[in-house]
Amino acid sequence: MSRTAQGWVNAHTHIYSALSPFGMPAPAPPPTSFIEILERVWWRLDRALDEPTLRASARYYAAASLLAGTTAVIDHHESPNFIEGSLDVIADACQELGLRAVLCYGASERNGGREEAQRGLAECERFLRVNARPLVRGVVGLHASFTVSDETVRDAGKLARDLDTVVHVHVAEDRADLEDAGKRGFEGPLQRLFGLDALPPGSILAHGVHLTEAEVRLAAEKGLWFVHNPRSNIANNVGYAKSLGASEHVALGTDGFPSKMADEIEALMREAAAAGDEVSRVVPRLEAGEELFATLLPTPAQVGLGWIRAAGREIARDGRLLSADQEEIHDSAVAQAKELWKRMAAL
Repeated sequence: MSRTAQGWVNAHTHIYSALSPFGMPAPAPPPTSFIEILERVWWRLDRALDEPTLRASARYYAAASLLAGTTAVIDHHESPNFIEGSLDVIADACQELGLRAVLCYGASERNGGREEAQRGLAECERFLRVNARPLVRGVVGLHASFTVSDETVRDAGKLARDLDTVVHVHVAEDRADLEDAGKRGFEGPLQRLFGLDALPPGSILAHGVHLTEAEVRLAAEKGLWFVHNPRSNIANNVGYAKSLGASEHVALGTDGFPSKMADEIEALMREAAAAGDEVSRVVPRLEAGEELFATLLPTPAQVGLGWIRAAGREIARDGRLLSADQEEIHDSAVAQAKELWKRMAAL
C-alpha cells in the first residue's frame, strides 16, 4: 500500500511514550493482565513526566513521525503531575517541526479523583480557547470510561458541545472496560458514553476491540469514528477488533508505537488474515485517517519524491529534517529518558 499524497496519518497515539525505547526498565514482576500493564508501566510513566521530559518526548516523536513519512497525528495525552500547560508543550514541538496534530488531555480520576479530572478538562478547554498554531488543533479528551465517574463523562460531553468540538476516548480496549460499565449499571462502555451524552458526532473511539458489530453499527449511525491499533492490541494481548468491519469510518493508529504506518498496516493485514477478516474491510483504514483528520484540521501537507512540505515550508528532504536539529533532538531524548526512569523508579 502506497503513502497518500499528504503522507500517512496516525489517527490515535500517545506522544508521551516516545522515550520508552531509550532504556525504559522492565516492570517487576511482569504484568499478567491489561490492567497490570497500565498500572506497572504506562500509568507510572505518565506520572513521572514533567515539562522537560515531555518536551523531549514530543520533539522526538514528531521528528521520528515526519522521517517515517507521517505528516499528521491525533494524540491522546496524560501527565497527571504536569497537567496545566502540557498541551502547549506538545503543540509547540509539533508546530516547530512541522507535524500536523490534533491534541487533547485525557481526563481521568485514577490518581486524584474528580479534581484531577476537572483539571484535565480545564486543560482541554484552555488549549481550545487560546491555541492559534496553524498546524495544531485541540479536542476534548477522556482517558477511558472505567477511570472516570458519570459526572466527569457528562462534563466532557458538555464541554465538547459548548466548544463545538468532539471527544477522543478509549473504548472497550479490554474486557475490564465492559465489566466496569456493568458495575455502574450500563450495558457496556459505549452505552454509558451515549447515555451520559458524551459523544458529539465526529467523536473518536480508540480500540473498540470488545464491541459487538451491532454496537459498532450504532456508533457509525451516530457519526462516530473508530481507530484500530493492531500493534498495541497484540502487545497488550487484548484481541483483534474484528467487529470494526461493521463501520466504514475506521482509521489506523499506533496507540503510542512509533508512527511507522507501513508497520501498522502490515500488522493489520497479518492479524486480519489470522482472524479470518475480509481484506476488503481493512484495506481502506490507512487512507481513512486523512478523511478523519480533515474533519478536525483541514490543513494539508504535501509529500513528493524525497520531501515533505507543510504550511508553506519544507519540513524534510531525503531522510533529513530541515525544521530542527535532528541530532540535538535525539541527544535530548536520550538525556531526558535517564531522568524519566529515575523518577519512575521512585514511584
